Amino acid sequence: MKFSLVALFPESTRSILNSSMIARAQRQGLVDVEEVPIRDFAKDKHKTVDDAPCGGGAGQILRVDVVVSALRSVLQEGTSTRIILTDPAGKQFKQADAKRLASYEHLVFVCGRYEGIDARIQHYVDESLSIGDYVLTGGELAALVMIDATLRHIPGVLGNPESLLEESHTEGIAKEYPQYTKPIEFEEHRVPEVLLSGNHALIQAFRSDRSHSE
Repeated sequence: MKFSLVALFPESTRSILNSSMIARAQRQGLVDVEEVPIRDFAKDKHKTVDDAPCGGGAGQILRVDVVVSALRSVLQEGTSTRIILTDPAGKQFKQADAKRLASYEHLVFVCGRYEGIDARIQHYVDESLSIGDYVLTGGELAALVMIDATLRHIPGVLGNPESLLEESHTEGIAKEYPQYTKPIEFEEHRVPEVLLSGNHALIQAFRSDRSHSE
């Protein structure tokens, strides 16, 4: 699977993309991550990527012509591709979206900066997704969250595929149970006895009782 980050500062994501599960998936050839710096597609000698908003207002807006040029540079014929705009006003990203997006061969994330991208970008993307009701400095962080959640559904990425089956929010509601490991007792706080009992039925009942995590 291929991920393309169309962003003003795509390099800001490297510390995450080059570590842990995501880095391992890239080394194994399961995932390819491409950085697409928007500034490389500026059309003047000053490498201008933004301008003042029409009608007035604070801040700067990324130019649609520059962003679309960057976007088009990564599209390939014959590849199942989904183009996603990271947008705080978009539909909130859910676990079901991660599973759905994992079915594509190529995901392109168009990431805003400053006061956002010229609204005409909506004509060039397939959907707008948000990771929450707040504003970030740039869309790169939101793209990272969606990439991380999505690639967990790609076969071979997780060391233990059963982990995905027990994951939180798998069925749309929070259901993660509390987890423990050694030491059995730490500063008078002890692992629940039921988890040490070896009785799988009781352990399953304990894990299914959501009151333990509330």
